[in-house]
Amino acid sequence: MLPPVPRPRRPGCHWARPRPETQRNACPVPATRQDLLARLDALGIASRTLDHAAVFTVAESSKLERDLPGGHTKNLFLKDKKDRLFLVVALGSAMIDLKTLHKKVGASDRLSFGRPELLMAVLGVQPGSVTPFALINDTGRRVTVILDADMMKHERLNYHPLDNTATTNIAREDLVTFIRACGHEPRIMAVAAAG
Repeated sequence: MLPPVPRPRRPGCHWARPRPETQRNACPVPATRQDLLARLDALGIASRTLDHAAVFTVAESSKLERDLPGGHTKNLFLKDKKDRLFLVVALGSAMIDLKTLHKKVGASDRLSFGRPELLMAVLGVQPGSVTPFALINDTGRRVTVILDADMMKHERLNYHPLDNTATTNIAREDLVTFIRACGHEPRIMAVAAAG
């Protein structure tokens, strides 16, 4: 009989389902799209999900705007020099000045993008799939959630459901309900540059 093939490890967390004897020391398995949709359903949140080819940029996802109504968005996973983490969620067309954003959100110094390993360890998603829905995986409540005020003027909003091969449409009030159900209190504030 051949020995079992070891699973590849991801930096920071291997995300394998823990064996009972290692349950306390293993990283939790990140939620799947099905887990997310089940959570939305359990919260009484109506949503519509559209499958599509993988998209990695706002420009690539712009063709989805005709298929799903509402605000189409971008999500920035950022950290400051004291390792405080921020998820800034804004309209895809928003201009966000990273040189001054730290002053608006109360970060200790300039913000930089969080590394892919940190993103996976905290939010359980890959670059290109960052979404406020990934807060379902932030059980340690490490991330400060910033929702841009202009984005929150839209009645319906669109985000990836934990992977960039689909987009989920949700009411803005339901987004806030979901974020709070994940143990976070979102801050709604103007972070996009005027004009």
